[in-house]
Amino acid sequence: MKTKLTLLLLLAVTICRAQLPAADAVQTSKGPLSIQPLNHATLSMTWNGKTIYADPYGGAKTFQGIAAPDLILITDIHGDHFDTTTLGTLDLSKAIIIAPQAVIEKMSEKMKAKAVAVANGQTVTKLDISITGVPMYNLPESAESRHPKGRGNGYVLKFGDKTVYISGDTSGIPEMRALKNIDVAFVCMNLPYTMDIKEASAAVLDFKPKVVYPYHYRGQSGLSDTEAFKKLVNEGNKTIDVRLRDWYSIK
Repeated sequence: MKTKLTLLLLLAVTICRAQLPAADAVQTSKGPLSIQPLNHATLSMTWNGKTIYADPYGGAKTFQGIAAPDLILITDIHGDHFDTTTLGTLDLSKAIIIAPQAVIEKMSEKMKAKAVAVANGQTVTKLDISITGVPMYNLPESAESRHPKGRGNGYVLKFGDKTVYISGDTSGIPEMRALKNIDVAFVCMNLPYTMDIKEASAAVLDFKPKVVYPYHYRGQSGLSDTEAFKKLVNEGNKTIDVRLRDWYSIK
């Protein structure tokens, strides 16, 4: 009976993991970078023997089978980015947390001890990864903005000779459009919180990443049309590799 129950549990875990998109590999000058889409704005990356989580969200089930984090990036204060419940389920014993000051102010004292504040325009290096905080905010700017300029961070990360951009919650702001030499980009698109696919595709066509993943694409009206986003991007630039993955496979 115990053996049968164990097999059923293993099968359940296997089915759950099978729902995830396959991890992608990007070759860098210091070995492969593995990229695993997970859930909404959540992803994990593995590089040089280290595991990086971005905006861990959705509970422990999101991270089944994934190594404990060495580095965690948090972009903003909202619960789908700074999810204290999910953070409480993770093994943070070796984790360094990179976050804007507004997030750190909401942390427990125990978590603050692991945190490093990074502001827009500031660069730190952890685990041989260069990490730059970049602006993320809504347009037009207003006092009522869900994401005011300066509170949250997008991130530009350097893994050897490869550069990865994580947008966080943002419109197609000038700072995004001015990015240079981005190898892999994760770009949000969900109204009314960020931007629609037309604004997102126009911004991508301006900064021309080699690879772009549409992510964070669930809004008040359901999921954004990522196929249409891909079409808009590739009509403007056929060389950009638009990678469509299911970021909502974990239930």
